[in-house]
Amino acid sequence: MGGLFSLQGHFETKKQRIPVMLRAMMMLRLIFVWVTAISPLACWGQSGSLVGDGVFGQARGLFVRDGVSIAPKPASSSLFSGHIDGGFFAPLPVVVRQADSSAVQRLRSIIGQAESPVAGYDAVQHRAVIKPRKRPTEMTIGEIFDWISATPGQSHAIGRYQFIPDTLTRVVAQVGARRSDQFSPAMQDRLADVLLDDAGFGAFLAGDLSQQRFMNNLASIWAGLPTSTGRSKYHGIAGNRATVTLAHFQSEITKIAP
Repeated sequence: MGGLFSLQGHFETKKQRIPVMLRAMMMLRLIFVWVTAISPLACWGQSGSLVGDGVFGQARGLFVRDGVSIAPKPASSSLFSGHIDGGFFAPLPVVVRQADSSAVQRLRSIIGQAESPVAGYDAVQHRAVIKPRKRPTEMTIGEIFDWISATPGQSHAIGRYQFIPDTLTRVVAQVGARRSDQFSPAMQDRLADVLLDDAGFGAFLAGDLSQQRFMNNLASIWAGLPTSTGRSKYHGIAGNRATVTLAHFQSEITKIAP
């Protein structure tokens, strides 16, 4: 008998075993049928990527989690991976980010002069009986809060901008900072910018807020700055007083926006 069977020479009259090559061909055909059957599922799976944009591929659309279709979230600037909505490099308040950098720096300088003229970013309120073991700029945000918790009943104003606990808690949350982040000069500036926005800095630069109103807003946040009365809004409370004159304050603000 010629053909494939005779070449292989593998006759078994009782079992009629299929030659090895033929079995291999049948197996390949089964694999082909199986792949063809599941190809629609493979195509469906390409509609999205749990990895997201990056070296492992690009998310193309929706992905499914717990039975719910979820659209990929648009990226925004952030220093910390996994913190798209916030972080140390989460977007600044819009008006402060768009303000001229020299104007921002000048305003920060005015506040620093009033609040911490000597120690600057390493300032700790002089009424704090138990001070931190390290300079504030050498501490993490978590260590700052631990110091506050461990020393109740005293002043805890800290840093160039003399953040008090409630204010510090709020602005840290707003910028998305973490306990492990350093309380560095850059971080302190970042936190202070939130308060500048609260005071209406952008509206002032745009001409939508008067100079006097803006100055009074700043004085409502920082006790070392005078209101239009020439005195601190918190004069006499916990030893607070204006540490710069109204004339000087007004002169410096005028240099920012006449």
